[in-house]
Amino acid sequence: MAPRVLIADKLSPAAVDIFKNRGVDFDIKVGLSKDELIAVIGDYDGIAIRSGAKLDKDVIAAANKLQVIARAGIGVDNVDIPAATAKGVVVMNTPFGNSITTAEHAIAMMFALARQLPAADASTQAGKWEKNRFMGVELYAKTLGLIGAGNIGGIVADRALGLKMKVVAYDPFLSPERAIEMGVEKVELEELLARADVITLHTPLTDKTRNILSAENLAKTKKGVLIVNCARGGLVDEVALRKLLDDGHVGGAAFDVFVTEPAKENPLFGSDKVVATPHLGASTSEAQENVALQVAEQVSDYLLTGAVTNALNSPSVSAEEAPKLKPFVALAEKIGALAGQMVDFGIKAIDIAFEGEVAALNVKPLTSAALAGVLKPMLAEINMVSAPAVAKERGVTVSESRQEKSPTYDSLLRVTITTEKGKRAFAGTVIAGAPRVIEVKGMELDAGFSPAMLYINNLDKPGFIGALGMLLGEAGVNIATFNLGRVSADEDAIALVGVDQAPSEELLAKIQALPHVKEARALTF
Repeated sequence: MAPRVLIADKLSPAAVDIFKNRGVDFDIKVGLSKDELIAVIGDYDGIAIRSGAKLDKDVIAAANKLQVIARAGIGVDNVDIPAATAKGVVVMNTPFGNSITTAEHAIAMMFALARQLPAADASTQAGKWEKNRFMGVELYAKTLGLIGAGNIGGIVADRALGLKMKVVAYDPFLSPERAIEMGVEKVELEELLARADVITLHTPLTDKTRNILSAENLAKTKKGVLIVNCARGGLVDEVALRKLLDDGHVGGAAFDVFVTEPAKENPLFGSDKVVATPHLGASTSEAQENVALQVAEQVSDYLLTGAVTNALNSPSVSAEEAPKLKPFVALAEKIGALAGQMVDFGIKAIDIAFEGEVAALNVKPLTSAALAGVLKPMLAEINMVSAPAVAKERGVTVSESRQEKSPTYDSLLRVTITTEKGKRAFAGTVIAGAPRVIEVKGMELDAGFSPAMLYINNLDKPGFIGALGMLLGEAGVNIATFNLGRVSADEDAIALVGVDQAPSEELLAKIQALPHVKEARALTF
C-alpha cells in the first residue's frame, strides 16, 4: 500500500506533482482547526506543513500512523518536537531553500537603515523635499557584527565582504578554520558588541539565545550602531531597544521578526529610526517554490526509501546510504534487543563499537537502532527516533567507537552494556544480507535470529542437549535452529535455540532446573 501524506498548508502545484509522480498518496486539507487535525491525522503516514498548521502534543498524540512531519521552511515553532520525538516521529525542515532570500532581506534592511530609505520615500511622496533631513552613512569600511554564522549568516558575510565591509562573527559553533574560509574574524560577544557598526542576527531562538541582545548587552554597543533582525523574534529585548533608540544611543533598527506575531502593535513601532517588515525574510517566489519542492522530495524519500534529510530529531540518512544501512540497522536493533533482554539491572552505559566496513558508514542511525533495541524491553513504545532522547533523559551514557579492520568478519557490531553488576557484551554481523549473532558473553557462535528463541547458559557437560530436547519435545515446542558456543569442555557454554513458539514460564523453570544450567531466558525478536 502506498504511503499517505496530508498536505496541511498550501504548497505549489509542482510540489504536489512530486508526490503524485513518486507514487505517494496525498490529501490537501488547508486551514484545519486543531480539532479537525486531531480527527484526521491518524490516517496519515506523513504531513507537510508551512507555518499555518499547529502540531502540538494533542495533535501528535492522535497521530498513530505518523512517521514524518516536514516543514517547508526553517522555523518549526509550530511543532512540538519533544512530543514528536517521544512518539517516534521524524521532524524535518528545509533550512537551505530560503537561505539566500533571507540573507538578501537582511542586506536590504541594512541599506534601508543606512540611507533611511523608507522615511525618505514617504517624505518625498508626500510632496516634501527634505534633502538635508536624510543624511545617511556608508556601509563601505564599516564593521558588520554577525551573531550566528551558520548558513544564512555565512551568505550575509559573503555579501558584506563584497561591499568591502569588515566582518566579525560570534558563534560558539564556528571553528577557526571555518572562520578563515568565510573571511570573517571570530570574536566573543563582548568584543562584537564593542566593535560593530552594524549588528545582524542569524541564530535560532533557544534558551541560550533568547534576549541575546538584552538591555545590558545593548548598552555595550557603539553609539550609533544599526541593528538588523531577520532571524527570530525574542533575540532582542524590544523594550530596551526602543529606549536606546529614543535616547540616541542606537542609530536605527530594522526588524522583520517580532516577539509577538502577527505584530499589530510593538514597542518599536512609531519610531522614525525603525524599519519594519511583516516577516518577509523567506517571501520570494523562488524561496517558496524551493522549500515546497524540497519538502515534497524529503517526505517522499523518507516514506519510500528510509532516507532522512534535514531532520531535527533523528540522524540524517541519504538516499544512497539508505540501502547500504538497511541490513546493519536490522542487525543493530536485533543485537540491541538481545542485550536489552539479557540485562536485569539498571543500565549505566551503552557502548556501540563498529569494526570493519561498517565503521566507514554513517553509524548514527545504527547507534539509534541499537539503543531502541536495548531499551525496548523496558519501554515498549520506543523506536530509533525517540531512543537517544530517552537514554539521555534516563542518564544513560552512550558512546560509539570505530575500528577500520575486523579480525574475522567484513563487518562487526558489538553492543556492551554496563550495569551496576558489571558488563555484558554481544556482537553480530551481516551474512548474505541477514543479521547473525556471533558472540555472547565472550563466547563465539553463529546464530540467526528467530521470532522466539531460548537462551541457556550452562556448564558444558555430556547429556545436556538430549535433556533439553526431551523437555522441549514433551512441552510440544518445536526446535527451528540450535546453535552452541563454549569456552571448552566442562566449562561455560551457551545455547541459542530458535523455537516455533515462545516457551511458557513453567517450561523455563524446568529448563532452569536441569543439571549444570546457570541461566535460562525466553527471547523475542
